Amino acid sequence: MQASTKLSLAAIAAVAVTAPVGIALAADPGGTAAARPAPLAAPLAGHRSVNGQMHRAAATIHRRAHRRPATVSIPPVLRRIAECESHGNPRSIGGGGAYRGMFQFSQDTWNSVGGHGDPAKASVAEQVRRAEMLLARSGPGQWPVCSQ
Repeated sequence: MQASTKLSLAAIAAVAVTAPVGIALAADPGGTAAARPAPLAAPLAGHRSVNGQMHRAAATIHRRAHRRPATVSIPPVLRRIAECESHGNPRSIGGGGAYRGMFQFSQDTWNSVGGHGDPAKASVAEQVRRAEMLLARSGPGQWPVCSQ
């Protein structure tokens, strides 16, 4: 089918779908202008144009997306382990998917310290808290290469 034919068919379909609505709106049995409801008015959030409102909304979304996360206090030994294991990346996945998060938890180890779900999807604060629990329980030997 030619592009112009497709466009024409789309235009005909649009008219066919909207025509009954237009006819229904045009039919005003005995009504006058005073009886019609007032047109809808959307507030522009203090802006003179919709464009200004959209620009402000986009700026707000941008600011929220680029907020700095709250600083998490990481003990020096765990900071060294995280740097060695994942370069401090809380979303790191290694060992073919077997080790996850900034401390490269296995799923069994993560679960053993009360973690739920994927360690790499947990917040930095949660990962540090679980690593502190593991360190207190089992010592630095849980990270044999990186705790030296």
